[in-house]
Amino acid sequence: MSVDASYNHTLSRILIANRGEIALRVARTVRDLGATSILPYTPEDLMSPAAELVDEAYALPEGSGYTDADAIIELARRTGADAIHPGYGFLSEDADFAQAVSDAGITWVGPAPVAMRTLGDKLSARRAAEQAGVAPVPGITGGVDGPEAVIAFAATHGYPVALKRTDGGGGRGITVLNSDAEASSTPAFDSAAGVGTLILEKFVTAARHVETQCARDVHGDFAVVSTRDCTLQRRNQKLLEEAPAPFLPAGVAERLVEASHRLLDAVDYVGVATCEFLLAPTGELWFLEVNPRLQVEHCVSEEVTGIDLVEMQLRIAAGGPLGDVPAPRGHSLELRITCEDPAQGLTPSTGTITRLRWPAGPGIRIESGVVAGDTVTPTFDPMLAKIVVTGADREQAIRRARRALKETIVEGVTVCASLHAHVLGREEFTRPDADGGLGVTTRWIEDAVLPALAPSAAGDGTAAPTAASPEPAPDDHRTRSTYVIEINGHRLQVTVPDGILGAHARRLSGGYHGGGDRAQQPLRGRGGANGRGRATTEPGTRSSDPNAIAAPMQAIVTRICVSPGQRVREGDLLVVLESMKMENYVHAPADATVADIPVSAGRTVAAGEVLVRMRAGDAVNAPQEA
Repeated sequence: MSVDASYNHTLSRILIANRGEIALRVARTVRDLGATSILPYTPEDLMSPAAELVDEAYALPEGSGYTDADAIIELARRTGADAIHPGYGFLSEDADFAQAVSDAGITWVGPAPVAMRTLGDKLSARRAAEQAGVAPVPGITGGVDGPEAVIAFAATHGYPVALKRTDGGGGRGITVLNSDAEASSTPAFDSAAGVGTLILEKFVTAARHVETQCARDVHGDFAVVSTRDCTLQRRNQKLLEEAPAPFLPAGVAERLVEASHRLLDAVDYVGVATCEFLLAPTGELWFLEVNPRLQVEHCVSEEVTGIDLVEMQLRIAAGGPLGDVPAPRGHSLELRITCEDPAQGLTPSTGTITRLRWPAGPGIRIESGVVAGDTVTPTFDPMLAKIVVTGADREQAIRRARRALKETIVEGVTVCASLHAHVLGREEFTRPDADGGLGVTTRWIEDAVLPALAPSAAGDGTAAPTAASPEPAPDDHRTRSTYVIEINGHRLQVTVPDGILGAHARRLSGGYHGGGDRAQQPLRGRGGANGRGRATTEPGTRSSDPNAIAAPMQAIVTRICVSPGQRVREGDLLVVLESMKMENYVHAPADATVADIPVSAGRTVAAGEVLVRMRAGDAVNAPQEA
């Protein structure tokens, strides 16, 4: 059986060029359609839930990964795949990869490369929006290569302003500046060198982030599946999304649909996309960007319409029609469960997941690619799972979300469950404001919620839930066991009598059990230099040595900006760290001389590990930030 034999061509063998929860998500739809799912995997993912669920799983060549376009296309050829679904992250927005897939005679499940190039680059996307009559956020539609342009723009529009890398996405590559001094001293110009052009926009602090889940087919038929609100963010990355967008002022929903339609028509877009906008309290609506792929938050649009957006992607890619799009019914919330500590300003948390229990019951959907025993490292995105909660209306969805959080147990790493519980109890989020709108903005999490969750704040009763110890597993008296083996790079399962492979063989029983010895990170990965995050400012970790500057968190050292013997001044950039897609800039807290640098680029450092030592007599006494 194929996706649909009545379309221009059939899709029967679909390679999923991704991993983790999105690979699982796509594989489930492929199975629903009766097609065959094919998954490339790296050695770390041999025992992953995604590798177990798909129909066929094949090892990528040694040394390659999920961004190795040549290896993935070669695997697609070798396995007879007739389509490649990229998921999100990795190669999903790589127009060159999309072109190479098409050139290989394989169906690309996404828009044409020309549309990807136009909309995937923030500079050309701004130009396309202006040509389509859709107003972008006030800014400079052209490259910015130095502080002079920033200062001149701010003289007219005021601070804060945002420098954005044109190749950034998901909140990455954004630096917010609040003064001429910050514009003159920011490392953003240096860190962007050779990576992507910088554009400049007014940073709108009091606004909602609203978007449309759109689809357009080869016949030019267009639809908005639902609106969404993604206002609750930290570091410009989303934490909670909902559909449809609540409390929109009169006429705004219609304006969102009209603007999105003009945008996709202007570039002859074919596929599924998300158009993102800022909604100001005054009612102004500004275009932000188009994401030419499936979004993490697509689940809430599916829940309120009953549409399978992955199936829609495959149908459109096969040349089929858009199909019926029902009006949204009910309300859905998505809670991203990330490895971040709300009590420490959402500092990334790493470690091994020792216990895991997701909620269940009416209105609950879990999208996750992790199990107990998985190890969370700073190399990947911090999201462990999405808890999607749906109700007949927003009030019921919120009540169910509160219940879901109380059922959730994650041990071994710190997650953001207490932040979600706090948010779901605050009237600014649960009730309309005095003007009838949603009473939060994109800065609300950082300005109001995190301070309330800090250790110095009064107790608010939103600590992450605890539960009794799990009951011991019953004895297993089976006489046969199932094992995972790999033959010539092809992952297979084999069932044999107990004991035939020896006492130390690891088996699968009752579904997937990863075991506590796996050093796997089943999260979305970064795509090399282009996947690096924006700068963050996290509280520094003090070393017991007063002359030492220590890492504030477990991270990867990506760049060392000084050398021994160099004299630095307060505020100079010393080291750049990367943790969970976020760049963290470590600055000199005081004037000093660099004595020693005990770390090197590419190395992973632990929280509290010394990065830089100062020469004796140049003690570092001021508090530091990274």
